[in-house]
Amino acid sequence: MKTRALISYVLIALFIHCSAQQSKVYKPGEIRQKLEKLNVLGSVLYVAAHPDDENTRLIAYYANEELMRTAYLSATRGDGGQNLIGPQIREELGLIRTQELLAARRTDGGQQFFSRANDFGYSKNPDETFNIWDREKVLSDFVWAFRKFRPDIIITRFSDTGRSHGHHTASAILAREAFKLSGDKNAYPEQLDYFDPWQPKKIFWNTGWWWFRNGEMDTTKLVTLDVGGYNALLGESYTEIAARSRSMHKSQGFGSSGSRGEQVEYLQQWEGEEGKVPFEGINTSWDRIKGSKEVKFYIDKAISLYDETKPSTIIEPLLGARKALEKIGDKFWREIKQQEIDDLIQAASGLYLSLTSSAPSYAVGDSITISFEAVNRSNIEMEIEQIKFEEWVNPVSLKAPLLNNKPFTSEMNFQLPAGMEYSHPYWLREGGQLGMYTVNDQVQVGKPENDPAITGNVIVNFSGERVEYKVPVRFRRTDPVEGEVVEPITIGPPVMVNISGGVLVFGDNTSKSVDVRVIAGRKNLTGRVSLNAPEGWIIEPASYDFDLEIKREEQVFTFKITPPSNASEGFVSAEAMVDGKSYSKGLSVIDYDHIPKQTLYPDSKVKVVRVDLKKKGNNIGYIEGAGDAIPDNLEQIGFEVTKLGKDEISAQNLKQYDAIILGIRAFNTVDWLSYKNKDLFEYVKQGGNLIIQYNTSHRLVTQEIAPYDLKLSRDRVAVEQAPVEILAFDHPVMNSPNRITNEDFDNWVQERGLYFPSEWSDEFTPILKSNDPGESPKTGGLLVAKYGEGYYVYSGYSWFRELPAGVPGAYRIFVNLISLGK
Repeated sequence: MKTRALISYVLIALFIHCSAQQSKVYKPGEIRQKLEKLNVLGSVLYVAAHPDDENTRLIAYYANEELMRTAYLSATRGDGGQNLIGPQIREELGLIRTQELLAARRTDGGQQFFSRANDFGYSKNPDETFNIWDREKVLSDFVWAFRKFRPDIIITRFSDTGRSHGHHTASAILAREAFKLSGDKNAYPEQLDYFDPWQPKKIFWNTGWWWFRNGEMDTTKLVTLDVGGYNALLGESYTEIAARSRSMHKSQGFGSSGSRGEQVEYLQQWEGEEGKVPFEGINTSWDRIKGSKEVKFYIDKAISLYDETKPSTIIEPLLGARKALEKIGDKFWREIKQQEIDDLIQAASGLYLSLTSSAPSYAVGDSITISFEAVNRSNIEMEIEQIKFEEWVNPVSLKAPLLNNKPFTSEMNFQLPAGMEYSHPYWLREGGQLGMYTVNDQVQVGKPENDPAITGNVIVNFSGERVEYKVPVRFRRTDPVEGEVVEPITIGPPVMVNISGGVLVFGDNTSKSVDVRVIAGRKNLTGRVSLNAPEGWIIEPASYDFDLEIKREEQVFTFKITPPSNASEGFVSAEAMVDGKSYSKGLSVIDYDHIPKQTLYPDSKVKVVRVDLKKKGNNIGYIEGAGDAIPDNLEQIGFEVTKLGKDEISAQNLKQYDAIILGIRAFNTVDWLSYKNKDLFEYVKQGGNLIIQYNTSHRLVTQEIAPYDLKLSRDRVAVEQAPVEILAFDHPVMNSPNRITNEDFDNWVQERGLYFPSEWSDEFTPILKSNDPGESPKTGGLLVAKYGEGYYVYSGYSWFRELPAGVPGAYRIFVNLISLGK
């Protein structure tokens, strides 16, 4: 039992201190709010399936009005969605959306959890979802989150009866099951080495008029909450805060405008004692904790003494509350409230603590220099006692008094051990399955992100009361435009190797050249780089020597890859040998303004595909939409691709191209297509070939996306193995220059297609038919129409997933689309 108690303490500390990864400066109104929150001991957990599913209005309301501990449990990281801001898809998109959720929670005041489920793409019912997710593991992750966070009430975004995305319904089903299991000591007993069973009091479904589209919603049977109130301390309504939070989901295009005034939310209660408001009958005061009267006395004293112009007046009673906390037996609430008090002491004293590295990245084994800065901006007496880093570093004793507004600085240096883990997202470190990530360490399960690479525990003595602050080591630089830029530091290998291209497709026996970039993770690096290929593939030369003197210096080497004569697929991997050791990790950096810079060290490999491919035409004009890799994929098979902007779009100028292709959701995201569409249609009329990839019917920049009548819908075929029937065997798109057969639809990934048109004029020829199990056939996924002398193509099939994945049949069909009229 002692071991269990120690582990629980560590886990709670890690959980509480996760907020320390982002620096926070509290304004006077926020300090007042945090003071009042000290007297609230209630928790709410919101549950749904994806990033952007959460109701930020409810989260903002509970976190900032009711002052509850509020969190969002997302079953997935949104890996299967689309990306409106860049080319990243799958795991890298999941990383972006994870960080967008964390940015949203920093905005609305919530916390964030996940399960190990992977967003494998759209599913139409929970049965399909559970066929791909490991239901038992995801359920255990939900129970783990309930026991870890200990919510009083659970709120689901979706119903547990299927009328929406299968992931949505599955998340509600799992939430109801976890509600019943998390308090059962016989359920997942291995978790009890870390946390006690916990039974939430109530569970609700956050319903609304959007669900009851036929008007059958009876509000008299629902709990209603007005979440549109105004918070004078923050200067915003909760709906305005919610809109800012929602707008963090930039990769999904969910920018929102704030609203003001009444905003009613509806909750249908599923389990628990009923009441007029969700927390009726649930004690959320200090009375729920035995022996807490003294704690509350000091908190009330701090509230009564608080002066916005002299916030340090509350520090003495807060220190009293902190001492009193040590006497209560409830470890869970003791640790949580101690952290809240510690944060308030820092805010009220204006205490600035910073640990800054001299570089943004390091290799294992490097020496690192860290600069420490502390400033006490109050008259309160305090002393920096010591800084404790990891177990492989001796504590740094300082014993430095902090005088009012007098900076204290210190510098320290130590060596990073060879066994440090790389700063690669923990859920991507081991190979996963289609529906699940592999995370075997129970402590890691559910965490939104890695812990900081290095953290210093700074111990500050306030008149005999020792307070420990977790301060992550960061890199700071001054940008001439942005000013101070703060980045997380990363730990990686001494050498990295990147192979150009995500997939190499060979349409014949012709060799291709591929560049391999060797990147120094430390200075003075010599070694040899080589490629490993599947059987039958030839790599020339066998290897190159490299010599890199400066950290982050790069050398590029060109290898020639020759495919076998027959169809073949596999992976070519890169390997660098340094001092007798092999390194095979690459380097990928994701850098957007709205989230912290993300650094990955993925396996350095590229898929190679030999496919029997004939093509016609050469020059392609490409209008980028929401971001995809298709231009690069087309260049892989020998096309010359030119990305076009508004000024290049005229019927006369477009004549030079064999085909014009619009990227995914171009008619949703490219404003000037609202009037340049006429030029595109005229290009077709004069003999051109125009290929439109999928768009959504919501927020089209124009309804005229085709020269004939065409109506988009939400029809889709989500099962990637769903049978496809060729309707127009004799149509050129099925015959020239490649004869398309049913085998060309083998081994597709994630889905067949999405947002198929449901209605179209007689000028269009439906080429293919497909449907998910149990559904009616969908024939609008690939439509071709002759218009004047040229061809207009609309396709909802997911080329933007299949081509980057190296699906041979997808290349053959797409080349036929480009070759129309040739």
